[in-house]
Amino acid sequence: MYLIPRLRLFWLAILVSALGLEAAALFFQYVLKLDPCVLCVYERLAVAGLALSGLLGLMAPSWTSFRILAYLSWAASATWGLSLAMRHTGIQLGAPDLNCDFFANFPVWFKLDEWLPAVFNPTGYCSDIQWQFLGFTMPQWMLVVYAGYLLLLLLVLIAEFRSPVKSANREWPETRQW
Repeated sequence: MYLIPRLRLFWLAILVSALGLEAAALFFQYVLKLDPCVLCVYERLAVAGLALSGLLGLMAPSWTSFRILAYLSWAASATWGLSLAMRHTGIQLGAPDLNCDFFANFPVWFKLDEWLPAVFNPTGYCSDIQWQFLGFTMPQWMLVVYAGYLLLLLLVLIAEFRSPVKSANREWPETRQW
């Protein structure tokens, strides 16, 4: 299992899963006509960070430096996304001490809401529950998604730093010289 993080297919799966989540978000916005709120937009950015992680790992999976950058991006994005989804869920459940802005608050040097308004411009309210599946709201499902990415990261890191153990009882085949 320690070889899995060194496979391009693994990192491609991370990239494709994140891009699939982004596509789903746009489907909900433009086909189902659900308005994204500020936290939805920030959660999209966290998913874009997960896609970046997959891209970094895909570029050079055998290079430790690229994998470490991918792991750091993965950890930061999934943790931030989980935090956002928890806050968003709290707002929708009516926690009195939680609220959100109506406008995105990106830094001046990273105005995604102006550069890519079709993706990152919020038009809805965080407290509105516009969609449910199996009784769970969109932010509650994103809790599951981000927790899943973090659990997978934990398993990958265990595999990454666990050296392969050779069994003392294993007999290696003799090499024949012709």
